Amino acid sequence: MSKTFWNALENRRSIYGLSDEKVVTEERIEELVKAALKYTPSAFNSQSTRIVLLFGEQSKKLWQLTLNTLRPLVSPEQFADTEKKITGAFASGYGTVLFFEDQTVVEGLINGFPLYANNFPVWSQHTNAMHQLVVWTALEAEGLGASLQHYNPLIDSAVQAEWNVPATWKLVAQMPFGKPAATPAEKQVANMDSRLKVFK
Repeated sequence: MSKTFWNALENRRSIYGLSDEKVVTEERIEELVKAALKYTPSAFNSQSTRIVLLFGEQSKKLWQLTLNTLRPLVSPEQFADTEKKITGAFASGYGTVLFFEDQTVVEGLINGFPLYANNFPVWSQHTNAMHQLVVWTALEAEGLGASLQHYNPLIDSAVQAEWNVPATWKLVAQMPFGKPAATPAEKQVANMDSRLKVFK
């Protein structure tokens, strides 16, 4: 990686202007995603997170599918703004990472450890969030920009049909990525005294 972990974490931002110019190879991105799946922790080592990685035309197909889903649900005025955002900030990129949680794994934990049954759906979301951060930070370290989107559950059935995703995989988030084509605004950080308590 060209940046240290902390450099990448500090610089990781939501980038809403992406181009499809290749910064690194598809193979390198696949390698990063595999490493995230292998090394990111999960509750009870459940390894419940699943990922679908879309490149090029497959990624553009996702965002066209999203537009097709949204068109009948929003007013023409709202749709014009939505289309502009999706076309310029998501579909314009190099690829998209789709994050899922396998409900078969979650249900197995619920049945296997009834004392913690109510926690497993929550812990599953924690697990997915950690994968999202690891992938996002890894993309930043390679010089790629990304953002995190949530068009689920509106697009769930269409995604499942288009890419033959198992019915037990629940879509959690979509992460379009590409070469940064816009500079994000300065990040506002809340006062640490209101967020951290230290006792020695």
